[in-house]
Amino acid sequence: MPKLKTKSSAKKRFRVTASGKVKMGQAGKRHGMRKRTNKMLRNARGMTIMHEADAKKVLTYYFHM
Repeated sequence: MPKLKTKSSAKKRFRVTASGKVKMGQAGKRHGMRKRTNKMLRNARGMTIMHEADAKKVLTYYFHM
C-alpha cells in the first residue's frame, strides 16, 4: 500500500510536537475584537495545545499516525 499524503489544510493549521501533542492557533481572534476584553485578546496570542480527544482525531485523520 502506498504512503498516504498529509492533508494540506492540516499542515497549515496544526503542528505536532516532539511528544506527539498537537499545537493549534488560539480561537477568537478573527473578527469582533471590539467586544472582547483586552485580557482575552492578550491570552489568545500565540499557539495552544489541543485537547487530547480532539488531537486524537486530528492525528489519525489528517496526519495518518
